[in-house]
Amino acid sequence: MTKTKTKTKTKTKAKKTTKAKKPVKKPVKKTVAKKKVAAKKPKKKKYFEAVGRRKTSVARVRLFATSPLQSVAEENLIINDKPHKDFLLTLELQQVVEAPLRRLKSLNRFGVTVRVKGGGIRGQAEAIRHGLSRTLILFDPNFRKKLKKAGYLTRDPRKKERKKYGLKKARRAPQWRKR
Repeated sequence: MTKTKTKTKTKTKAKKTTKAKKPVKKPVKKTVAKKKVAAKKPKKKKYFEAVGRRKTSVARVRLFATSPLQSVAEENLIINDKPHKDFLLTLELQQVVEAPLRRLKSLNRFGVTVRVKGGGIRGQAEAIRHGLSRTLILFDPNFRKKLKKAGYLTRDPRKKERKKYGLKKARRAPQWRKR
């Protein structure tokens, strides 16, 4: 009997003992103290910011009282780091973007920078117009009447209708055949 007891004890001891995991040492980075240098911060220019939307395009517009980039001669409207005439190639789209400034007769009075993404080129142009109109109102609330009358403050809500299941497109059904 004693032999069987010792065998069972050794089996249970073997199950209970597990290997201890060794702690993983992480490399220690040495930090070097950096000297503080008194750097002159450039003055931040005050600007007015608004967002314009059209279809799936979103434009973030910043309106400065003066031109933000002095290096670009005679260019007050910058879209995605390009002059607006290089970004919008057709005259019609350029006029769409300039329309709020032309309406207020202040085309060269302001500097404008724009970040636009999404959608097509036409939707982007109209999103820029919407955002630019909103920034002009933030600059001077008296501009609201003229811009509202021109229809530049209304966000055009039309979007592409989604495709439904069982159909080819949003409303186009598969062609029906009798036989």
